[in-house]
Amino acid sequence: MQIFPMALRVLNSMISESLIEYFEALERLKKGRPFVVEKGAKITNDAVSLEAGRKKGSIKKSRDIFRDLIAAIDAAASEQISPQREQIDLLSKIKKNSETLREQLDAALAREISLLAELYETKKRLAQLNGENVLPIRKPKA
Repeated sequence: MQIFPMALRVLNSMISESLIEYFEALERLKKGRPFVVEKGAKITNDAVSLEAGRKKGSIKKSRDIFRDLIAAIDAAASEQISPQREQIDLLSKIKKNSETLREQLDAALAREISLLAELYETKKRLAQLNGENVLPIRKPKA
């Protein structure tokens, strides 16, 4: 019965190596540098399986050996910002920036119009004081 303990040790080493591969795949997904799965993919059991070079569905909740791995995957998934949420946040930031720029443009145009009206009134008053009926557009040549 010497074979059974030896087979058990080999099986345990194979299992631990595959778990290490799963955890390495999870780390790559968390860092956003996967080899197999698309960059920015949602972190799930299947994504980790595929990234580790295994088949989809190879991480089973029913197997006790995957308990820690599944907990780590769930924690990483809850920390991960979804790509859609990231896009929504970026769009919101751009809209806010656009609104700010529009307000600044409107304020600048209002200042310009106000200054033009003041300049027109000043020239009109100057013309009345000088007795001229025509307002010159260009400076007279010297």
